Amino acid sequence: MAKIDEPAIRPTLRTLAEVTGLGVSTVSQALRDNPEIAEETRKRVKLAAQQAGYRPDRAGVRLRTGKTNVITLILNTDGTSMGLVEQMVYGISEILSTTPYHLVVTPYELNDPMAPVRYIVENRLADGIIVSRTQPDDQRVRYMVENHIPFATHGRTNCGIEHAYHDYDNEVFAKQAVEKLADRGRKNIAHLKPPPGLSYYDHSMRGFANAIHAQGLAEFPTPQLNIDTSYEEVRNFTRSIIEANDAPDGYVSQSELTTMALVSGLEEMGQTVGKDFDIVTKQCSPFMPWFRPSIIMINEDHKLAGRALAHAVLGAIAGKDVKTLQSLVAP
Repeated sequence: MAKIDEPAIRPTLRTLAEVTGLGVSTVSQALRDNPEIAEETRKRVKLAAQQAGYRPDRAGVRLRTGKTNVITLILNTDGTSMGLVEQMVYGISEILSTTPYHLVVTPYELNDPMAPVRYIVENRLADGIIVSRTQPDDQRVRYMVENHIPFATHGRTNCGIEHAYHDYDNEVFAKQAVEKLADRGRKNIAHLKPPPGLSYYDHSMRGFANAIHAQGLAEFPTPQLNIDTSYEEVRNFTRSIIEANDAPDGYVSQSELTTMALVSGLEEMGQTVGKDFDIVTKQCSPFMPWFRPSIIMINEDHKLAGRALAHAVLGAIAGKDVKTLQSLVAP
């Protein structure tokens, strides 16, 4: 089949039908992967569509089928990990690139996580939704189940509802982090933890507490701090503890940016990472080893999470058993 020259006007199904010598209906069904159309024919039509720069008319598709061909990622874009947004978006887009679906990122403010979900569902703006920052009893999950919208969550819940999800095992992360500090001879450990109320706060706190007990270490209390705390407050925290008799000599941090603020504050007070203290942090970007190579890092792959979430929400849209759309990755 000869390569199609770039058309002056937007190619349509009829354009592809004329190029391939097939009927419009056959072309349409081939693009939708109808199994009744021979695989070789489907490949031929898709190649023609790619060469022609064909894109479905989303408004027309919605009128005919009620589908939007949109998957929405609802994300707090003030995330505390460098690279989280772009890496997750890249991973999702990588999977959706071979499907009819388009990704739309919907930012939201932390004070009302339900608002964007309601807006998308009530206005039928997406065929599937991905949400993050899950809570143990997450009302968004209940709402989406009640309104029959396919979805996947970045994080598990504990609300008695089976649903598609992908999660990082933060309990294992916290356990490994404490063990690494114990191996360095650190005795008094502070935890820069996730925000209370989120599912991974519970997982992290359980892993941290169990490991502290198992290793016979002391926990330096940080009730006022979590990774949503402003970086200026984190730096101020270092100034307030550095002269304490029981100042921590080890830190577990759930966020790269919080780690940078902490290390910066401690260094201003004359402390040296790897000498006066050690810190174990999640690494989500390639930048951290350049910042301070002596920081101990445990990787969390947000691109992998994006791929897994895309597969999960596509499976939910296809009506697969949600128990087969659940994944948990350990550090």
